[in-house]
Amino acid sequence: MMYARLAVNGIRKNRKTYVPYFCTCTIMVMIFYIVSCLSQDPVIRQMRGGEMLQMLLNFGTVVVGIFSLIFLFYTNSFLIRRRKREFGLYNILGMGKINIARILIWETLLLWVSALVLGLGLGILFSKLCQLLATAMLGGQVSYHFTVQPNAIVMTFSVFAPIFLLILLNALRQISVSKPVELLHSSAVGEKAPKANFILAILGAAILAAAYYLAVTIQDPVEALAWFFIAVILVIIATYMLFIAGSVAICKLLQWCKGYYYKTNHFISVSSMLYRMKRNGAGLASICILCTMVLVTVSTTVCLYIGTESSLRLRYPRNITIDMQSQENTQNVQNIVHETLSDKGAAPENEIAYRYLGFSGKLEGDGAITLDRAKFVGDNIVFSELRSIYFIPVEDYNKLMGTSYALEGGEALLSVSDNRFPYDKLQIGDYCTYNITNRVDFVRTGDDVSTIVSTLYVIVPTVEELLGLQQYQAGFYEENASELSYYLGFDLDCDDKEQIEIYQAIDQRLEALEGEDEISFRVESIANERADYIGLNGGLFFLGILLGFTFLLGAVLIMYYKQITEGYEDQDRFEILQKVGMTRGEIRKSINSQVLTVFFLPLIAAGIHVCFAFHMVSLLMRMLGLVDVKLFGYVIAGCFGLFAVFYVAMYMATSRSYFGIVSGRERRRRHGVSG
Repeated sequence: MMYARLAVNGIRKNRKTYVPYFCTCTIMVMIFYIVSCLSQDPVIRQMRGGEMLQMLLNFGTVVVGIFSLIFLFYTNSFLIRRRKREFGLYNILGMGKINIARILIWETLLLWVSALVLGLGLGILFSKLCQLLATAMLGGQVSYHFTVQPNAIVMTFSVFAPIFLLILLNALRQISVSKPVELLHSSAVGEKAPKANFILAILGAAILAAAYYLAVTIQDPVEALAWFFIAVILVIIATYMLFIAGSVAICKLLQWCKGYYYKTNHFISVSSMLYRMKRNGAGLASICILCTMVLVTVSTTVCLYIGTESSLRLRYPRNITIDMQSQENTQNVQNIVHETLSDKGAAPENEIAYRYLGFSGKLEGDGAITLDRAKFVGDNIVFSELRSIYFIPVEDYNKLMGTSYALEGGEALLSVSDNRFPYDKLQIGDYCTYNITNRVDFVRTGDDVSTIVSTLYVIVPTVEELLGLQQYQAGFYEENASELSYYLGFDLDCDDKEQIEIYQAIDQRLEALEGEDEISFRVESIANERADYIGLNGGLFFLGILLGFTFLLGAVLIMYYKQITEGYEDQDRFEILQKVGMTRGEIRKSINSQVLTVFFLPLIAAGIHVCFAFHMVSLLMRMLGLVDVKLFGYVIAGCFGLFAVFYVAMYMATSRSYFGIVSGRERRRRHGVSG
């Protein structure tokens, strides 16, 4: 058991670096188990919206697993770097690399078993709390029965066993290829000051500018979805290039600025950063990317959850809506609705009813819409050029909106869902052309919120024009052609349960009418759809909080290890400076200058990334039903403010630890020397 004792002793002596790493491993195991457990929980599955939540959680297990592999692999490199000197000493004293490998195997085994047992224990303990939170978000029935998911335990084991095995193999590789002298002096060897690669820095700036331009110029949600991941990859590449090459170039420029560089605090901090900027830059870039991921993930999911009700109301402008492709049975539909409401003791409120004809076409420019499908289907499809058009007779519009517009032949009123139709004329193929006399408001059907295509509401003089347009578009769309339709919607002054009962009763009676008269209809209820919306947005919110916490944990640990590692590297250098006359106050001022510069650069860069990503992300959120851009702006600003406060707290704690190391306090404490 000598190797086991050496492993335990090594962990104990290096607890300053091992304890945070062990805690991180434990938390990652805990989070993975919780996400995996909830994705299989039968209690959640039985709730309304539970299947949607579990589908998102299944995706979350993949994300957490991949992040755990990358993150633990990355942070373990800090530990190995600190231990190489100790292993080099063992090697010189006669211990072979096989013996050192046995110590590493014991260390990895001890950490893995301890983190797995403790992480699973905490995961099982807190999984019930998370289940209750998920139940509260979905509005389901609370169950106080405590369960353990064996499949989640097996999945956690099967994910983290290979991760720790890969970490062990990487550590063994580093030990096997290193010479004893290299191991002995590895912790004291910093990186050489790299040359300023201005070409790489300029290239990084150009790539970042291209990604920013892409993010702010895209106007179509589908294009935003197609280009989003490309933009993200470009930003990540550019961030690493700028932090590695660009930061070196900036330090070189600061050195050339004699008025700034030749001051005590600036001289030490700039020289120190430049000396090992390659690794420093990569760490800063990683922190920046993780900070950006935290801000985007948390702010978007929080915004979606807060805006659930407003998104529902936009999608369903009335509590119950009926959309029917028929004109002969409108009176029968109205009779069925009013009879059902009378039977249930309810009365309609804010009722809307109108006739319309809807179809799609491609905008070819100058207000011309073509219905030739060969121009916008298959490989030729460009969603930003498509338009959904709803034609409504002015008679129904005036009755609905309380107006008194009168239109002559060839005239029309226009309402656009997103203002992407700046033309004064609307030309429908070679059939007709309308002069837009006025732009008006209109009560949306909700379909324009759920579609990614821009929607035009065109108010025309008569119903006969709708019939002519119907025949014209039928010549292009044939069996897919639209019929003249009838839309009816109303609100109800009752709770969701009663609304769902009324909705189901109307739906059943209309199904009977459909079988008799061969009509096509669609009945929707905001109360019936609320559970799915809450399941989707609540699931995203729940997953966003877990992933945000995971990314935040990664950023914090990288910050901690970076400062601790650099503190030990700078310890001898600052000790020499004290011996040649530099005071503790000057050392603290120099440290503050260095840490302040290094620490807040990722936060500032993350804030800039989020600002430029705002437009593209808001387009993507439109596809999820959230069109309130102001709400998103407020939420993301609030998240950034809270994150900045936490970041400052981390800066203060890290700066104190770093100063304790480089000033010699840590060394005196280890050797039992006071003062």
